Amino acid sequence: MKKNIDYILLITVFALVFFGLAMIASVSVYESYNKFQQNDFYFWRRMVQIAIAVAAFIPCLIIPYRFWEKVSLLAIGFSLFLLMLLFTSLGGDFGTSNSWLDIPSLPTIPPVEVAKFRLIIYLAHWMSKNRSEIHHFKYGFLPFVMILSIIVIPIALQPDFGSLLVIISTSVAIFLVAGGSFFQVAAGGIIASIMGFIIAFNVDYIYNRFMTFFNPDLDTLGISYQIKNALTAIGSGGLFGLGFGQSIQKNGYLPEVQGDTIFAAIGEEMGFVRTAIIILLYALIAWRGYSIARRSKDWFAKLIVVGFTTSLTIQMMINIGVNMAILPNTGITLPFISYGGSSLLASMMMIGIILNVSHGKNEDPNKARPRRFFARK
Repeated sequence: MKKNIDYILLITVFALVFFGLAMIASVSVYESYNKFQQNDFYFWRRMVQIAIAVAAFIPCLIIPYRFWEKVSLLAIGFSLFLLMLLFTSLGGDFGTSNSWLDIPSLPTIPPVEVAKFRLIIYLAHWMSKNRSEIHHFKYGFLPFVMILSIIVIPIALQPDFGSLLVIISTSVAIFLVAGGSFFQVAAGGIIASIMGFIIAFNVDYIYNRFMTFFNPDLDTLGISYQIKNALTAIGSGGLFGLGFGQSIQKNGYLPEVQGDTIFAAIGEEMGFVRTAIIILLYALIAWRGYSIARRSKDWFAKLIVVGFTTSLTIQMMINIGVNMAILPNTGITLPFISYGGSSLLASMMMIGIILNVSHGKNEDPNKARPRRFFARK
């Protein structure tokens, strides 16, 4: 049955996008002037990012979502190709990870954003075709782990710990909704956690982030500098904040204030009450997204919406958790608000497809034959 798109979701997302634009205009003045000798450099760049993201959002809203199912295999192959390029001369360092492609005459590209978007599409396609087999270890869990590993291993080698958390959490959510075994996921999670701790204690920057998480007072002018200033900013905001444009920590104290730590600056300027409203808007996006998935009778549509909604929600929770010292630092941006063209582009495309599903067009229960990685004897 054809329905109207979810206007509550649409309005909420654009409210966050333009709130983010206003906050970037406020908190990025110091860094804009020091780096580029103009107060509004990041503001105008953000305007361009929004324009590009909206230009990509519109086709995702209009083109039937089944188009993505048809190109899912090509999409995952292209993502793997981009991730492999990171380990060539085209790979560029960003902070502590080799996570950007620096191709001459083109803007820098973070392949992980492409991979995250396209992995969700491929998993939704594969699992919707194989729902009758998903609960089996050999025909469900094992192929799932193999598909996930193709993308996860190159990301782990960068290393990009934050994106790894988002991608694995999202993939597991799709697997469980499709009918996968919770016991198998739990057992796999234990093994993955052990491996993760081994890696964490052998990679300096990850180890330092864990140490600052457990002891924020450790080296406050060094490895704990960011988290201490983020907590100072949030604490300074009180109930109602210092006022728009009045942040003190934005003046060279908060690293990446227009990016990873923008939530801390929001807390300082807006205060607890208004910051809580922003968190409720994210909760509204999650609620609308999962409601759309629950109502959908098409399993590909259901799983792709679950994947996109979970990805955006987990990313939001990790960013806010890091800024509040609830989680170790991961370098994850705040969806729709943080400065960053690639993140905004991927997020808006996800919302466009979710809204496309909410419209109810081309919805048809998926009755295709299972496609197995391993044939039964």
